[in-house]
Amino acid sequence: MRLILLGVPGTGKGTQAAILSKQWQIPHISTGEILRQAIADKTSLGLKAKAYVEKGDLVPDHLIFHIIRHRLSHSSAQRGWILDGFPSNLSQARFLDELLETLRHSYNRVFSFYVPIDVLVQRLQQRGRSDDNPEFICRRLEVYQEQTAPLIQHYRRQGCLTVINGDRSVEIVSQFLQASFCESSLLPNQTTLSVGKKLITPRKTNSIYMTQK
Repeated sequence: MRLILLGVPGTGKGTQAAILSKQWQIPHISTGEILRQAIADKTSLGLKAKAYVEKGDLVPDHLIFHIIRHRLSHSSAQRGWILDGFPSNLSQARFLDELLETLRHSYNRVFSFYVPIDVLVQRLQQRGRSDDNPEFICRRLEVYQEQTAPLIQHYRRQGCLTVINGDRSVEIVSQFLQASFCESSLLPNQTTLSVGKKLITPRKTNSIYMTQK
C-alpha cells in the first residue's frame, strides 16, 4: 500500500498515518517530523531548513527531494509507505512521479484532509508547540493555499483523490478510511476514482465523503 496524505497541519492526517503505518507495518514518512528532528539535532539539513520552518514557509524543494529520495529508496519502503506532508507543491508532485517511475513504484490513492479553519486554529493552539502561535498559523494557512492547494486539482484530474472530513473523532475518521478501502477494493498498484470536492468549502457529499456527526 502506498498513500499520499495532504492537508494543513492539524487536520489529523499525521494521526491517521501513524495508525495505518502500525496496521500495515509500512513506514510513515512525515517530512515535517524529519525536519523538526533535524533542526533539534542541529544537523546540516536542520541548519539549512530552520529559517524556513520558523517563518512558516515551505522548505526549498532541493532539500526535501534529498529526504524523499533517500527514504523511498530505503529497503524499509519497498513493501509500501505513507507520505505525510509531501508533495506540498506541483514541482514536488512532478519530482515524486519521476522518482516513482525510476523505482518502479506507484501510489494507490491520495487523501486530502479537511477541517474548518476555526477548528484547525483551535487544534493547533492546543498542541502547545512553540511555533503554533496565531501569526505562525495564519502564515502556514496562507502558504498552503498558495502552493499546496493546487495539488487538489492536480490529483483530482488524475482520478485518485479522496477528500476526508477530519472534523470528527480519531476513531470515526479511522473507521471511514477503513471503509473506503473495503468499498473500493483498494489493492497495491491500483488507483481508484474519487470525488471532486473543494478543499475549504465542499458543497455536496457522496459515499466517500464523510458527513455524519
